[in-house]
Amino acid sequence: MIILSGIAMVAIGFCFSLVAPAVDGELLDMIWSGPAAEARLAEMDADARTAHFWTTLIIDTAYPLAYGAFLAGLAARFAPLRFSRLAMIPAFLIVLLDLAENTVQMVALQEAGNYLWLKTYLTPAKFGMFAFAALLAGVLGLVALARFALRNR
Repeated sequence: MIILSGIAMVAIGFCFSLVAPAVDGELLDMIWSGPAAEARLAEMDADARTAHFWTTLIIDTAYPLAYGAFLAGLAARFAPLRFSRLAMIPAFLIVLLDLAENTVQMVALQEAGNYLWLKTYLTPAKFGMFAFAALLAGVLGLVALARFALRNR
């Protein structure tokens, strides 16, 4: 499952580059503040908003599921057994934060309300939690590798 989720993460991540021209500029996901996201949204025409909405709904819903599963799987695999569930929590939190951010963006893209001010909190939290989960998985992997190397000397 770790390998499959890793492959899915890379493949889905590549899809963003394929749809970026249709959005005609930066995706809202990469904008860290509500006011900046509102300014970017105001720049978009109807076609760009539609393309961005579908990108968020399809690609950016699948993406956190893939990278969340990948990071949770790595953390669980390399953490000591009694801590494996605990080690997965940061990866699950990223998924929740990313999906909440996506919901805020889709509502704004459909002009059904403006909650982009929440991006000021959600986006930095999402990226911070991603960094923490990736670092945790990396450190746990290195510790597991060191244990393996020391055991097989």
